[in-house]
Amino acid sequence: MPSLVPVNGVIQSITTLDNNCCMQQVTIRNSDGIQNFIISPDTYVISEIRLRVGMNVTAFYDADLPIPLIYPPQYQAIIIGRRNPQENLYAGEFDNDLVSFDGTLKLNVGRSTDIVTSNGQPFPCPLGGQTLIVYYTVTTRSIPAQTTPRKIIVIC
Repeated sequence: MPSLVPVNGVIQSITTLDNNCCMQQVTIRNSDGIQNFIISPDTYVISEIRLRVGMNVTAFYDADLPIPLIYPPQYQAIIIGRRNPQENLYAGEFDNDLVSFDGTLKLNVGRSTDIVTSNGQPFPCPLGGQTLIVYYTVTTRSIPAQTTPRKIIVIC
């Protein structure tokens, strides 16, 4: 399981790379500055949205992969999706108690939690041991932080 690191920000530009129309560079700006993300055919774009300049997004990259030592930093996007500014996104694997493997987040699934697969179909099986993308707003101050997510996407 990769160590997925989120980067929240606003898309500043989208460009095609080296005349390869299947690869794009998305530039994201946030309070830390500018980061570039390579969007390839292997990148999971949540809900297959069309990325646009000015859109609030969260992009996840694998911290275990080597990255070039350039400025601004350039990462291979594993996952990217639109983000409501009042909402958080988390991506990672969860155990059978719905605690993230990094121990930072515990899910309390409610009746109103929308649980779907990456292609939008209902997911009726247990969530433990799965890689999940979690949309949530508030958490407790406990360790791990607990939340009742609005939506969970299961990456099968």
